[in-house]
Amino acid sequence: MPDTLPKTDPRRLRRLALVGAAGFALILATGAAARFMTGKDLATASQDAGVITVSVVRPTAGEDGALVLPGRLQAWNQAPVYARTDGYLRRWYVDIGQPVKAGQVLAEIDAPEVDQQLVAARAAFATASAQRDLAAVGAARWKRLVGENAVSQQEADEKQGDLAAREAMRNEAAANVRRLESLAAFKRIVAPFDGVVTSRDTDLGALISAGGGAPSPLFTVSDTRRLRLYVSVPQSLAGSIRPGMTASFSSPDLPGQSFQARLVRAADAVDAQSGAMLVQLEVDNAAGQLKPGAYAQVSLELGKDGAVQAAPATLRVPANTLLFRKEGTAIAVVDNDGKVHIRKVTIAKDNGSELELAGGLAANEWVVSSPPDAIADGDTVRAIQPKPAQAKTAQAKGATGARG
Repeated sequence: MPDTLPKTDPRRLRRLALVGAAGFALILATGAAARFMTGKDLATASQDAGVITVSVVRPTAGEDGALVLPGRLQAWNQAPVYARTDGYLRRWYVDIGQPVKAGQVLAEIDAPEVDQQLVAARAAFATASAQRDLAAVGAARWKRLVGENAVSQQEADEKQGDLAAREAMRNEAAANVRRLESLAAFKRIVAPFDGVVTSRDTDLGALISAGGGAPSPLFTVSDTRRLRLYVSVPQSLAGSIRPGMTASFSSPDLPGQSFQARLVRAADAVDAQSGAMLVQLEVDNAAGQLKPGAYAQVSLELGKDGAVQAAPATLRVPANTLLFRKEGTAIAVVDNDGKVHIRKVTIAKDNGSELELAGGLAANEWVVSSPPDAIADGDTVRAIQPKPAQAKTAQAKGATGARG
């Protein structure tokens, strides 16, 4: 039987073996690489899971050259005008916003009871005067009779005593008349000084009770030619306050206008609740532009004896960046490598939603916003920086707050 099987080439077998070995090695290498990459991804994921993600902001420039504080304007003289007699309001002559002069009649009260009491008091005074005059005639007559030995000295002394008593009764009646005349004069409500009527709390026919437990003023008169401007200065700057210092301020109802004031006195005591010292400035308001009771934003020029002295430059950060640690107030700063650095800072001014820091921070650093309580110095974090549009909006808000 002939041999029909083809002969196998040894070289071909070696090539097939080499190809098979290479394929097997490739499969092993691919599996190992996949396992390596999977392990690396798991390690990276585990590492990333342990890194805190935080939002960061840049500080903005604070106020420079002056201390800006809120203030309140008050009239130099302000008097609530009360009634001093009971009755009903007959008529009022002035309303709010009207200028008045000292002694000008503001209103009149109808007080019939006082009028009748005054009539009765005058009648009692006339009676007491007549009785005193009669006692004076009798005393003179008895004194003459004593000289003629017609009556006893005792009887003459009794007449003199009766005259003294009648004289005292007459004086008492006269004092009562004057008292009621004064009450009758109070039926006319007059202005205590030159000024402007800033309130009227009465109307025709209103019952006026001067002796009530908590009487309300009928009018309020304010002298607005000069104003007092009250400002609370932080304790850290209270030592720089001197009488004669100058300040400029603005009022929201007069945008774009600036006014001048002069510091006249300070309380020389720090309020325990606010931690600030109250100072009073004098404002010339002859033009009548400013209104008592209005809010003002005061730019106080710090210095000695009125000399201008620039305040230290500050940086402004959101209030939610602040950390409260046992060492004091601090903030968390993130460097380019994502490392956290806890910085102790000094607050120069509290603007509510923003704080001005006098030290401990550079303008080009990133500050952690709303930092976790557990954040510590040296931690690694992932910092999310604001987008350019958001950064510009924040800077614009900071500039608006500085101007406002």
